[in-house]
Amino acid sequence: MTFFQFLFTKTFLKQVIIAFLAIIVIAFLILWWLRASTNHNERIEVPNLAKMTLDKVAEKLEDMDLRYEILDSANYNPDFPKFSVIEQIPKAGKFVKEDRKIYLNLNPSGYRKIEVPDVLGRTRRQAEPTLLAMGFEIGKISYRPHISDNVLELRYKGEKLEPGTPLQKTSVIDLIVGDQSLNRIQSEENYDENPQQEPATLDEESNDEF
Repeated sequence: MTFFQFLFTKTFLKQVIIAFLAIIVIAFLILWWLRASTNHNERIEVPNLAKMTLDKVAEKLEDMDLRYEILDSANYNPDFPKFSVIEQIPKAGKFVKEDRKIYLNLNPSGYRKIEVPDVLGRTRRQAEPTLLAMGFEIGKISYRPHISDNVLELRYKGEKLEPGTPLQKTSVIDLIVGDQSLNRIQSEENYDENPQQEPATLDEESNDEF
């Protein structure tokens, strides 16, 4: 029997059909495995994690077959609890696949610290806007006898505060300012030492005429 004659025998045709069916079955199994392993067309809606603490986040995402990773602490927001989620990526309502990682920004424990600017020797009108622009708050204003109205001292919670000291933003700073009283006293003393000459009386002016 020649080779070409063997190609048309029932035995060869049967083997070809079996091989063809085996290929179809294997291809079907591979496609099924890929769909199952990649969750084809299966999506999970990202929950809103805002204001949730990490323990609650972990519990929530674990139930949904999702993971999380902390990126960094964001700027402090007093409307959010300390160490709670303040931002998330992807946003709430987006659809992701199973085991997707959700990236989180947490609210720090307080405002970041800022160095107190040097406003000593400046007038109150100059010092207050500078402190407010830096994010501090102005507290009690006290006055001390001095020749000028400049800022003489800074205080924080009753203690003397040196310029350059790091304080949390929104900290309340008290000012001790000169009251210019020494300037007025000095002016009065100068007046007493050099009194102005009283104007001549009418009689004296009349006598001068004669």
